[in-house]
Amino acid sequence: MNEGIGVDLQADDFALFGVPRRYVQDRDVLAQRWRELQGAVHPDRFAREGAAGQRVAMQWAVRVNEAYQRLKDPVKRGALLCQLHGVAIDAERNTAMPVEFLMHQMEWREALDEVRDLVALESLQQDVQQERRRVETTLSQLLDQQADYAAAAQQVRALMFIVRFANELDERAQQLGA
Repeated sequence: MNEGIGVDLQADDFALFGVPRRYVQDRDVLAQRWRELQGAVHPDRFAREGAAGQRVAMQWAVRVNEAYQRLKDPVKRGALLCQLHGVAIDAERNTAMPVEFLMHQMEWREALDEVRDLVALESLQQDVQQERRRVETTLSQLLDQQADYAAAAQQVRALMFIVRFANELDERAQQLGA
């Protein structure tokens, strides 16, 4: 079935999507390629192949969707690049972070505890977004220019925390009526 559509579903996500194996990606290119791949593997295209053919096509569609979710998400994409180069993120067990980042994390937590209005919350959100941009820039340099996957793995773990904390800030904004 996949010979006719030219899709190698055993390839890594980058090869599957035909994009370079790097951190910086063009989201428009990813979205376009996702639409092309979904069109190629959509189960409706295989209606004449019966239930078994459609099940296989559905598995392919799921594989394409999962790859797209990893490639378009900066955290998942960074983790994938590290893993493809033999460095596991292992965020559940490996929580080692630089002291400076841990201190910053504690300051954010304390600031969140003290937030009483939207003005204070927006200031904290801006600080978190600025740090997120800084970490993503660092990740880009470590992965795409320096090929330092061990250091990148630490930055991926930091970015995971930042994203979770930003989500907490969004929840707090809802509580404050934003």
